[in-house]
Amino acid sequence: MRGPCWIPHLGFANFGLSFADLDLARKIKWTPNSSNAQNRFASALPNYGTVFDYDTKRNEVSAIENQMAAPGFWDNQEKAQMVVGSLKSVKSIVGPMTNLLSAGEDLDALLEMANDEPEIEDEIRGEVTRLESQLSNLELKSLLNGPHDQCGAIMTIYARDGGTDANDWAAMMLRMYSQWANQNDYEVVLIDRSDNDEAGINNATVAIRGPMAYGYLKGEQGMHRLVRISPFNSEGKRQTSFAAVDVAPEVPDSEEIEIDEKEVKTDTYRASGAGGQHVNKTDSAVRLTHKPTGIAVQCQSERSQHKNRAQAWKMLRAQIARLEDEKREAEEAAKYKDKARVGFGSQIRNYFLHPDQRVKDARTGYSMGDFNKVLDGQIQGFLDAFLNWRVKSEGK
Repeated sequence: MRGPCWIPHLGFANFGLSFADLDLARKIKWTPNSSNAQNRFASALPNYGTVFDYDTKRNEVSAIENQMAAPGFWDNQEKAQMVVGSLKSVKSIVGPMTNLLSAGEDLDALLEMANDEPEIEDEIRGEVTRLESQLSNLELKSLLNGPHDQCGAIMTIYARDGGTDANDWAAMMLRMYSQWANQNDYEVVLIDRSDNDEAGINNATVAIRGPMAYGYLKGEQGMHRLVRISPFNSEGKRQTSFAAVDVAPEVPDSEEIEIDEKEVKTDTYRASGAGGQHVNKTDSAVRLTHKPTGIAVQCQSERSQHKNRAQAWKMLRAQIARLEDEKREAEEAAKYKDKARVGFGSQIRNYFLHPDQRVKDARTGYSMGDFNKVLDGQIQGFLDAFLNWRVKSEGK
């Protein structure tokens, strides 16, 4: 049985967050004259502590920090990085919950003072607004409840229809996701990249590593459409171009993914692009093809064929894990009227630079009027909107 990604008992699927509790917290009217406000708030926050298994999570933080302090911890860099990732995941819940509980105690004190000092009512209202925002963030994190949502993400971006404009568009998207990752303190590692001779890229694969990276990014899978005045067209005509995004979870080696090596075809070839003469003169690049599913992955970023082969196997395991997740979701297809997870034949988001600037998600309806901000990595609104939309779709 496969558990959550970083450590077996860490996944949000185990939290069982009560949305009724969240709704109750939002409906509480915080006024100085509300006799039951303090008691209701005092009971609501411990509820959250129980829902998120707060005490257990705090113990996990201590246990992981002790593990990291042990001699030889960094001898195995890959394993060490996974442990660091698990610590970040636990802290992403413990930190906000600690702050929320502390803020609750402060609000209790303010409510007591309000009986004698009604002039602090505005201060109380401001604090309640802030706490509601924190509750909303916790609610969003509770939606990341898939078996691999806490994993890092392996993202591949492909140029599709649109000629050179599509190649340029794919490179712009690669930068967009890298910017988002950097803004959230995620690690971005280039696994594979194929540059186009004229401009942009044919395709590129990156690993984005950090708490819940896959949970946030898996909704980005699908076709992304750009409409603009082409910089590659001498007549200055409007051009529509497409880039496709593929997202899979970066599952740890400790997780069992059944793949029969006899069903995997291995091809080696000479790498292209940056890397020096050694890269271009030896068959260091590796392509793996899983015959039963037709899934193909490739890696040429490392100098040695051995390292590229190891990375390609990780990518294949990620794709097989994603396929299993999709099968699991297919069992609940009736809950997805518009299919939250879409293939390359579907258009999930439109980006316009002409005749006006805007970006609009075709599934959720969420939009932003500043194209450049989106391309600079400010896509969290789209990611959050997708999570909420998916839950609403499941309820239909």
